[in-house]
Amino acid sequence: MKFLDQAKVFIKAGDGGSGCVAFRREKFIEFGGPDGGDGGKGGDVIIEAVPNLNTLIDYRYQQHFKAERGHNGMGKNCAGRFGKDLIMRVPVGTQVLADDKETVLFDLKNAGDRFVLAAGGKGGLGNVHFKSSTNQAPRQSIPAEMGEELWVWLQLKLIADVGLVGMPNAGKSTFLSSVSRARPKIADYPFTTLHPQLGVVYLHDQEYIIADIPGLIEGAHMGAGLGTRFLGHVERCRVLLHLVDGTAEDPVRNYETVCQEIENYGGALGEKDVVVALNKCDALTEDEITDKIAVLEKVSGQKVYPISAQSKKGIPVVLETLLDYINKKEEL
Repeated sequence: MKFLDQAKVFIKAGDGGSGCVAFRREKFIEFGGPDGGDGGKGGDVIIEAVPNLNTLIDYRYQQHFKAERGHNGMGKNCAGRFGKDLIMRVPVGTQVLADDKETVLFDLKNAGDRFVLAAGGKGGLGNVHFKSSTNQAPRQSIPAEMGEELWVWLQLKLIADVGLVGMPNAGKSTFLSSVSRARPKIADYPFTTLHPQLGVVYLHDQEYIIADIPGLIEGAHMGAGLGTRFLGHVERCRVLLHLVDGTAEDPVRNYETVCQEIENYGGALGEKDVVVALNKCDALTEDEITDKIAVLEKVSGQKVYPISAQSKKGIPVVLETLLDYINKKEEL
């Protein structure tokens, strides 16, 4: 299934049904009178978060969504049927933005969250409501209301516990495939990952979700590479895992570049807890590992874990550390 995290759609709630102008005329009935029924209410457009979706692909090829209009009223005081609501099912973590793509209208963070995007119009009133002692044959009715309509943006921000960040070719996809059953594309060229990938880690009878996003390069906040579009998917993560390529010419510069791009992106990403790991240590000597970790720890001001996603060396320690951060967040 193709991954799609943004879509623009037009929604239109159902118009109300018209009120009826009718009179009772039956053989052998001496007294008649107005008996026009009310129109039915138009259907609402409702958005609902469901747990078994992870893409907005359903809204890529169909962009117009309209709820059913209310049925018209009829004689014999018969009210029109209400229009059926239209339910738009989206993945958990979807935000609904106004047409300006900045104003957040709704944020569906939990499975089962439901919001009315557009309310259906009220039905019109039939002529039976205008009957009085001085107006015994009213021929007027109240017209129905129009349903609301608007353009909105749907934007998906994946719900994950851990977000993987780093430069292209830092080994993020290899790490994800080593610790979970996810099978992302792995190759020896940059930007192998073109869209976010999710994997589930099972550890000590617990599980947590890791999100791998495309790599960041210098100037990503200005649109370089794949830009920072996918950083929104780690905004909701509880902790970030920053992978640094140990075989790079300047691992410290790579580390600082990614940190700067995260800071430029904003969205409180710079305030999240971060675990730093030096990857591809299986291709380094012990002296090289010691030297590079010492420099990275001095720059980052925190412990740096030596790992190899390929040989899985050091992976269990990192997974334990991430689980500790996640459990601490749950206790808060």
